[in-house]
Amino acid sequence: MRLSNFRYTLPKTRIADHLESPRDACKLMVLNRRKKEIEHKVFTDIVSYFKKGDLLVVNNSRVFPAKIFGQKEKTDAKIEVFLLRELNKEAGLWDVLVDPARKVRVGNKIYFEDDVVAEVVDNTTSRGRTIRFLNPDIDVFQMVEKIGHVPLPPYFTRKPKETDRTDYQTVYASQTGAVVAPMAGLHFTIPLLQQLQKIGVKILPLTLHPSLSTFNAIEVEDVSKHKMDSEYFNIPYQTAMEINETKVNKSGRVFVVGTTTCRALEANATVDGKIKFGQGWTDKFIYPPYNFKVTDALITNFQQPETTLMMVVSAFAEHRLLMEAYKTALKNNYRFLAYGDAMLIV
Repeated sequence: MRLSNFRYTLPKTRIADHLESPRDACKLMVLNRRKKEIEHKVFTDIVSYFKKGDLLVVNNSRVFPAKIFGQKEKTDAKIEVFLLRELNKEAGLWDVLVDPARKVRVGNKIYFEDDVVAEVVDNTTSRGRTIRFLNPDIDVFQMVEKIGHVPLPPYFTRKPKETDRTDYQTVYASQTGAVVAPMAGLHFTIPLLQQLQKIGVKILPLTLHPSLSTFNAIEVEDVSKHKMDSEYFNIPYQTAMEINETKVNKSGRVFVVGTTTCRALEANATVDGKIKFGQGWTDKFIYPPYNFKVTDALITNFQQPETTLMMVVSAFAEHRLLMEAYKTALKNNYRFLAYGDAMLIV
């Protein structure tokens, strides 16, 4: 497939800048792959597509307020530090992005609130740095909950609001480490999940911490040559066993919430479709054509053009049907991207 195959025009006015309230009141487009049909629903209608014995697999990754602001030593220049991932907890080492990068060099110290100090120890990319927090025994995740800002996607033109701390988070988020929300899960509410459980649907968690590579531009026309960044995942034993038992007994379908959950499962599936439990790092890249081993139905959002997220969905939905769905969504005033409307592909 070529990068240009995933190109469409997304007007800025169609990018949602707030989450629907309540979350599950958003629109839901349903794509039937076998019938090549498109239906228009609301998200609460999704319950009617489940049956007893089905599984709902969710990504419980929790977004932390990863943007912190400090002052450079001596000059007092204001520096934005975007915490990407913890490299070594004991040593206080983190991969970060800094802005303005030209002012931040190896050896510089940056001072934050509450007498927190970090030293730049390495350059990684043009904006990338490795920093070491110098405060002994500092819990960085606890620190940023107090002074950090929500890392909203770069396509948002507004500044983060206090409500984004809860809105840009799934209701089942529990494992801290993401700098990007697993956005397909933003539509679920506790009452809706309880409804699913009442009809006999099992809700199974896994963790994959989405990274900023979600928004990286693909720079090759032949998409097969694109390389994903590695992202941390953890598939619990119980989740893997429930999926494997359901697949072997053919007792239900596996509904997967979002492209992150889908990639974690497919990256850890054997040839015969069984899931391996455990944790690690994956750079799994799914694009058409792809033979899905685990995913029976996919819940997703409407994605940015020419992104790896859109490619995963295209591989599952069938490319022509997906492009028709996007065209239909634009005609019918669907809201796009993280805070936008949802799509169920069956």
